[in-house]
Amino acid sequence: MVTREDAPAGYEGVWRFTAPAADASVPEARHAVRDLLDRQGVPVHDDVAQGLLLIVSELVTNAVRHAALLSPQLAVEVAIGAEWIKVSVEDNHPYRPKALERDYAQTGGRGLLLVREITAEAGGMCDVEHTTGGGKVIWVALPLAGAAVTSPRPGPSAL
Repeated sequence: MVTREDAPAGYEGVWRFTAPAADASVPEARHAVRDLLDRQGVPVHDDVAQGLLLIVSELVTNAVRHAALLSPQLAVEVAIGAEWIKVSVEDNHPYRPKALERDYAQTGGRGLLLVREITAEAGGMCDVEHTTGGGKVIWVALPLAGAAVTSPRPGPSAL
């Protein structure tokens, strides 16, 4: 029997959508995630929500720029729990990206570094996993309330 304390909050669940690996998918994915948070009434701290939307933009941009040749479609999944929100971007390209080190002379190529820093600042976790189909999933999990004292501190990120 599920007691009221054990019952999931009304905002909890998993949502998944696909999009073409095209530039237009970047703002569409960001808006879809923002609308989902609003529609479900997720009690996410504003700083965390803004960081999450930036992460979605960076991850979808990377999939569009670097995986489109082998992955004309990408998938975005949002899983919301009582204390955490996890966003994943999946493509069919086997290349496993790595965050670049800071190089202030570069004008681009720092998206995953930004993702890693936002995630660490929020007290979250991020990683890259291979799919059974040979592609990859890049995921980020953030505590809804910001840096959570009880959150597990990850080791060095794979990103």
